[in-house]
Amino acid sequence: MPSKAVSEMSQAVTVMAFDYGLRRVGVAVGNAFTKAGQPLKTIAAPNVDALFREIQGLVKDWQPQQLVVGRPVYPDGAEHEMTAKATRFGNQLHGRLHLPVAWVDERYTSAILEGDPKMRDNLDAHSATLILEQYFAEKFQS
Repeated sequence: MPSKAVSEMSQAVTVMAFDYGLRRVGVAVGNAFTKAGQPLKTIAAPNVDALFREIQGLVKDWQPQQLVVGRPVYPDGAEHEMTAKATRFGNQLHGRLHLPVAWVDERYTSAILEGDPKMRDNLDAHSATLILEQYFAEKFQS
């Protein structure tokens, strides 16, 4: 039977989350042991190749074992145009980086933060943090 320390170490997985948008992509990182995320940056790349170069640099630095992408839907859960774009982005992450990708319902993340004036400068990265923490809450329920 594995020791408690071994089972805790197995949950010390680094996870990187993304809040995908047409103009900006927010990025956050955290680990499954603490179940907490921290905003890294908001990427405003001029094209998809530049976006993925920046993401590849972050992945090299942080070495995540799991990626998470926020999946926007209408309040009733119905999909819309950005749902397909965020899904495509996640599929591209998987194809380019060869890491597993999970999707998290993000319908309220930006709305939660928009009212907080301290969050406006890095709203997308903070949204990615909420997406990440929601992933942890769903994946590692006690």
